[in-house]
Amino acid sequence: MEPDEDAMDASTASPMNISTPNHPRTLLDTDPVSVSISIDLATAPEDIRDGLLQITANHTVSYFSQLGDAMQPPFLWAVAFVCTEDVEPGAFDVRCEAHGERIVVRYNRNIDAFRALGQVLTAARVAELAAINGQGDRPLREPEFTIKEKAQFETLALMIDCSRNGVLSVKNVCAMLRNMALMGYNMLQLYTEDTYRVPGEPFFGYLRGGYTQEELKTIDDYAFNMGIEVVPCIQTLGHLGQILQWPRYAGYRDTNEVILSRLPETYALLEKLISTVSAPLRSRRIHIGMDEAYGVGEGRFKAIFGAQEGPAIFVEHLARVHEICKARGLRPMIWSDMLFCLAAKNNALYAYYDQSNNPADAFNKVEGIPPDIDLIFWDYYHTQPEIYARKIQQHRELGCASPWMAGGAWTWSRLWCYLPFSFESNRASLAAAKSPAGRVGSFMLTIWGDEGNECDFFSALPVMLYVGNHAYTACAEIDVDFMENTFAAICGGSLGDWMYASRLDEIPQSDAVDVRSQLPSNMSKWLLWEDPMLSFMSPQYASLDLESHYTQIADRLLDCALASPNSGRTAALLSARYPLNRLLRMPGLLARVLSLKCHLRERLVLPYRAGDRAALLQTAETRLRPLIEAYRELWLYHRSRWHRIYKPFGWETLELRYGGLMARLQTMYDRIVAFALQQPCSTLRRSRAIGVAAGISRHPALLPQTPQPSRNQSKSADVGAVSANGELISAAVAPGPSMSTAEGSGLSVGAAPAWLPSVTSITTTNGDQQQAQAAQDTTAVGDMSAAQSDGALAAATVGLGWPVTVAATTSSSIPACSGPILQTQQLCNSLTSVAATNGSSSGDLAAAMQPTAGLAMTAFPQSLDDDVSVVPASSLAVSGNNPVTTINALGVRELGGEGDFWLQPAPLLPPELDPQAGCTSGIGSLGEIDDDIVESIPELEEDLHCIYENSYTSLLLDYGRVTAPSRLG
Repeated sequence: MEPDEDAMDASTASPMNISTPNHPRTLLDTDPVSVSISIDLATAPEDIRDGLLQITANHTVSYFSQLGDAMQPPFLWAVAFVCTEDVEPGAFDVRCEAHGERIVVRYNRNIDAFRALGQVLTAARVAELAAINGQGDRPLREPEFTIKEKAQFETLALMIDCSRNGVLSVKNVCAMLRNMALMGYNMLQLYTEDTYRVPGEPFFGYLRGGYTQEELKTIDDYAFNMGIEVVPCIQTLGHLGQILQWPRYAGYRDTNEVILSRLPETYALLEKLISTVSAPLRSRRIHIGMDEAYGVGEGRFKAIFGAQEGPAIFVEHLARVHEICKARGLRPMIWSDMLFCLAAKNNALYAYYDQSNNPADAFNKVEGIPPDIDLIFWDYYHTQPEIYARKIQQHRELGCASPWMAGGAWTWSRLWCYLPFSFESNRASLAAAKSPAGRVGSFMLTIWGDEGNECDFFSALPVMLYVGNHAYTACAEIDVDFMENTFAAICGGSLGDWMYASRLDEIPQSDAVDVRSQLPSNMSKWLLWEDPMLSFMSPQYASLDLESHYTQIADRLLDCALASPNSGRTAALLSARYPLNRLLRMPGLLARVLSLKCHLRERLVLPYRAGDRAALLQTAETRLRPLIEAYRELWLYHRSRWHRIYKPFGWETLELRYGGLMARLQTMYDRIVAFALQQPCSTLRRSRAIGVAAGISRHPALLPQTPQPSRNQSKSADVGAVSANGELISAAVAPGPSMSTAEGSGLSVGAAPAWLPSVTSITTTNGDQQQAQAAQDTTAVGDMSAAQSDGALAAATVGLGWPVTVAATTSSSIPACSGPILQTQQLCNSLTSVAATNGSSSGDLAAAMQPTAGLAMTAFPQSLDDDVSVVPASSLAVSGNNPVTTINALGVRELGGEGDFWLQPAPLLPPELDPQAGCTSGIGSLGEIDDDIVESIPELEEDLHCIYENSYTSLLLDYGRVTAPSRLG
């Protein structure tokens, strides 16, 4: 598969000849799918039949016609597959025959048939674009395109990290395989340090979600049907800390991460590992790792065997492991970095990428590298092809005639793949790998999950497609417009929106890549996890408007993510153009968290230094509380996403991070409120717990008087009035966080839920057109505000001086009172004063207080052990026999009084939690379908079975079995 050198000079190329206008209208999510692709599986070659069936049955965009579909797109494309030796291995061609009545795919390798199918999907989308942009329906009715491509590498591999917390479930490995097949990848490696089961070694995979033999066989069978080879990818020297941490393996340690070489027991263990992991797979190749084995020979090895040169130790160990592989008919491959680092006596990456560091001399002094071991040169950092080309040549000088090249999708140390730098670095490495001078036969794309695997690996799909398209053209660049259509057709996502999500790590008014280190920024990760009180990063971005930056990102991404799922599980959703855009909810929620957090410290420092306690209280309520709720929603979605794509193990690491941050934010809120109100935190905390148990949300007096519209609100926050029969009447309420009744934690995101009465109101029924007038008796009620707006009077202050809105009502409605009240007597005085000002009689007041009017009062208990009771408002004694001591920031009394009262409409439960409401929606409040937040019962059962299938007592931690050969003491 030699490259076309003439084509290497071309700038870009598209493999199909369907033209589109210069400024075409893009396909919208609402545009119906016009093409139905039909594949006659009965006549398809047998060795790809099962793979075609899996792809057609599980494809995200509705291009494939299914038996029994009620509605078929108007244009049918019949696709046939022909495997022939007339086509060169790695090449394929697609032609339309009989005026488009049949599309024939001719191929040699199985994987190329699936790559061709992906291009047919792209052709369908391009034809639809041409039709909606004025070229008529002929490209749809009589397709005339031709597609020819040739693979530039014998092997195009994808490696997925399954050792840094997250182990992909078998179902999602299969989903990744389907995408790989349509992109042209013919090898999968699942990087497993200890995340596979080994007979007789119970700590392998223990509480880590290790793959069983049956699972590996299932994956291998599924991949084989699509022409993909599954190669085991393990470690046999370094990166074994997860196993070496156990006392049973103490005798195997050289260092905490490196296994002890030269020890016979070590090679007996490695033989068992290699035999186990290769047994269920068809491949006769194996990746044995050996990267970043820093300190090899410097730990217990030195104490036992004496000081020796690093290259000699490495080559000796490699030869022993090579013999184990050879005895089992396996051809090994290794990462090459330690050859360079040991030669330079420098463990830093600089030694690996130093252009002047050539390890050939150092390793020529020893026996050298066995010629049948493939070396994989990995470099994810540089953007100049010549750097890669020089290093490739140095690998050849080590004796490896055809080294591998490995690039990276930047998924590590962040929560969303950074696409721009992933494209740029892989562009350079692919250019070197395809050039005549640096020509290599195999290219690998790696997806790593360092630092807890916080990133959704499916966010790397655009990088997979970018590398796949590069691997099937000899051109130096690829057609970006063509790739955008391919991503939409194969994956079901909008490439522009996914690229926009990368702005999470792009700092405004600066370069996103540090030229000195060639490392893209991961600003979003730092901001997410930094301590909110200390906020040590804030001086670095003080001059930047990160709040606007992240707000814009959140608005766009959440709009994209929620566009389709808002319709629920409907036919419209199933035929959506961009169903995969739902994954943009993760970066959208992250952006919203960052928009609230980035300048929080500055917003608090200024009023603190000015001694403005009221401003501090306002900031705590309007910024800090929404931030806590935003963190909660991000945690909930991240949790649901994790359990959808990974095994349950490993999530505990990330959940501890979320829990720590939310605890710190709650402490921050408590201390600021306590400082502002000059009350002890412990008192506020106990009162808040009572309020949460009774269904109280927050102190409503701190709400803005004028509701501000906000994009991407969780639900419509319309509440305020209560009709005579107890039903809520819609009235706009300002956005803000809320608390639930059952869990004591938020359900909403950025807005109070519709069931919560957040507008504080006290009034009576006085006729359809009458308005309540403000009371003037300041001795009974407190200060009055003079401001007045349409249909509502200004706030009156009751108790500690917080405003209580007096809203106009009709004869058929009574607004709810949810403001703080210092004493029962003052409540009655306030109600009487309002009624008197309006010309109402005490009878009107009594009528307004009847429980049949839909108004209820909650008597808060003396302690958390007491029951919360709801009593009729009419039982309120005007004599003030039930005094309330003080009211805190949540509108809940401090402990010690006989009983305080809170007026609110019944019922207390929101519709989502009210068993009488008949609502089945889940906890999620952004319009996502239910089971994106609450896992289905089978999924939960599967996870619990996975976790508890072996009890702790069945795994004997027998310290007497610790391997410590007698001769080693």
